[in-house]
Amino acid sequence: MRDAIIEIQVLDSLSQIDATDWDACACPETADGGPPMDPFTTHRFLKALEDSGSVGPGTGWEPHYLVARKDGGVIGVAPLYAKSHSQGEYIFDHNWAHAYERAGGRYYPKLQIAVPFTPATGRRFLTRPGHEAEGRAALTRGALQLAAENNVSSVHITFCTEDEAEAGQRQGMLYRKTQQFHWVNDGYASIDDFLATLSSRKRKNIRKEREKANAFGGTIRTLTGDEIQPRHWDAFWVFYQDTGARKWGTPYLTRAFFDIAHEVLRDDVALVLAERDGHEVAGALNFIGRDVLFGRYWGCVEDHPCLHFEACYYRAIDFAIARGQKRVEAGAQGAHKLARGYLPAPTHSLHWVADPGFSDAIARYLEEETAAIDEEIEVLTDYGPFRKAHVEEQE
Repeated sequence: MRDAIIEIQVLDSLSQIDATDWDACACPETADGGPPMDPFTTHRFLKALEDSGSVGPGTGWEPHYLVARKDGGVIGVAPLYAKSHSQGEYIFDHNWAHAYERAGGRYYPKLQIAVPFTPATGRRFLTRPGHEAEGRAALTRGALQLAAENNVSSVHITFCTEDEAEAGQRQGMLYRKTQQFHWVNDGYASIDDFLATLSSRKRKNIRKEREKANAFGGTIRTLTGDEIQPRHWDAFWVFYQDTGARKWGTPYLTRAFFDIAHEVLRDDVALVLAERDGHEVAGALNFIGRDVLFGRYWGCVEDHPCLHFEACYYRAIDFAIARGQKRVEAGAQGAHKLARGYLPAPTHSLHWVADPGFSDAIARYLEEETAAIDEEIEVLTDYGPFRKAHVEEQE
C-alpha cells in the first residue's frame, strides 16, 4: 500500500482557511471547552494581526502561512512570514544581517516562522493530534523548499518549544538558546505564600513597592472578558503608543488591532488598569493561556513610584495564583524582574542559512553564545531572591 502524499499549500491570508481547520492544529486542546495553551497561534489572534494591518503590505511581515494536507484534510499549519527587516522578533540577528551584507550577500528577505511581536514560547509547527511527526516534517520541508525556490538567505523559527528545537537540530538546523524571566507558581494559595519563600530583605522590598504603588491616589483593577469596555482600549492605545515610540520608534500594532481584540480576543486578555480621578493613567496587557499568563505590554501617562512593578508583575502573580496557572512569562529582557521573583528560563529558536560558509560561521558563534547563556542563567539564578532553605527544597 502506498502512503498518502502530504501536500503543502502557501496561503497569503488566513481568510483562505477555515478557522476550525487551523485551530484543530493550533489548539486541539480547546476541544474540552478550555482555553488554548496560548492564544498566539490561534486563527483569531493571527487574523487580528492581519485584518488590522499590523502585518501585511508595508509592515515587513508578509504572511505566507503553510498548510499541510493529507487525503484532503488539514494535518498541519505554520505561521510563516517573509521579513524585510529584523524588527519585532526579539531574537536579534541584526549582526548576522550586517555581516552577510558586508560580505556581498542579500540577507533580506528572509523567512520567519513566528508569532509577530510576541516573545512567548509555543508550538510553531502546529499539527493535528496523531500527525505530529509527519506534519512537523512536512511543514519543515515546505519552509525550506519555499526558501530555496525564492532564493532567500535563511529560515528562522523563533520561540519554539524545546521538543521542536531538538527535532530541528536532528534535521540539521542551527539551534540558538536565549533567556527571559518567568515566575513559577509552586502551588501558592496567595501571594503571601510566595513572599514567604523569599529572603527577608526581598520580601520587605516587595511589600514596600506594593504599598507605594497602591498609594498612587487611585485604584488598580484587572479586567477580562466582558469587563473590558471599548473606552479601556482607547486608554490603553495611548499607553501603548507612548511605550512603543520610546522602545521601537513606531508601535508594531495598529489601533485597529485593539478594536478587533475587543471583539474576538477579550476572553484571552487580562488587562490591568490604574485609574485616578476618573481617568486611566497606566495599564498592562496580559494574554491568558491554559497554564501560563503572558505579560505583553505596559504604558502610562503619569509616573507614579512602583506602579510599573505592581501592574506588570505583582498583579500578574495575583491573577496566576487565583487561576491556578503554573507560570507567568514576563516577556523579553529586564534583569530587574529577578528581584521580584522572576527567574531566568531558556528560550529556543532554530535557524537555517543557505550559504554553507556563513552557516558554519553562525554555528561557531552560536556554540559560544549558548555556553555564555548557560552561564548567565546559572549566575542569575544564584542571585535570585529566594531563601536558601527554599532553594534547597526545590533541588
